[in-house]
Amino acid sequence: MKIEVKISKKRIDYEQSMQILEKRVDDVINGKKNELLWVIEHNSVYTAGASSKDADLIDKNIKTIKTNRGGKHTYHGPGQKVIYFVINLNNRGKNIRRLISNIENCIIEILNEYKIKGYADKKNIGIWVNNQKKLKKIAAIGIKVRKWIAFHGFSINVSNDLKKYNSIVPCGIKNMNVINMKYLNNTNYKNIEQIIIKKFLKIFL
Repeated sequence: MKIEVKISKKRIDYEQSMQILEKRVDDVINGKKNELLWVIEHNSVYTAGASSKDADLIDKNIKTIKTNRGGKHTYHGPGQKVIYFVINLNNRGKNIRRLISNIENCIIEILNEYKIKGYADKKNIGIWVNNQKKLKKIAAIGIKVRKWIAFHGFSINVSNDLKKYNSIVPCGIKNMNVINMKYLNNTNYKNIEQIIIKKFLKIFL
């Protein structure tokens, strides 16, 4: 199995990235292209997943983009790494639960590289950290599966503006705070893309 790896240095608008992702899904289904791992950052955008509810919009004036990924409302923007993938589960066992577990372990390993302890939560999807005796969300996961091709991906809060989350109920979870890596460990994240790629390929190749 071959996974094409791409890193976009410039920020990409969300809708443009979805067009690229959907085209790759079709190409993988039709056997025209390999699987994909794509690390990017978005310009500021709020998105609403398949199970999103209007009640989770605190600021009713913000624009949201409907998307076919799983999950509810979230925010993407500068300082957050978004990791998109197109993975063929026909070749890897048709097991979505295992896929999510692998993604969770991938994120936990990325955080471990920076001495940040991340946890998966049985009730709430995503990766969490303990901070000041509270669980706070540091990474979100949202996937879609079509003909056993899994796509969309996950996002990791590295140095993004956490105030942006005040306009929504992130992932539909009330009374849960979000946090980023920079707040927990004020170090240099310049080469985090390479860490992300290494950990992902270790699990999925």
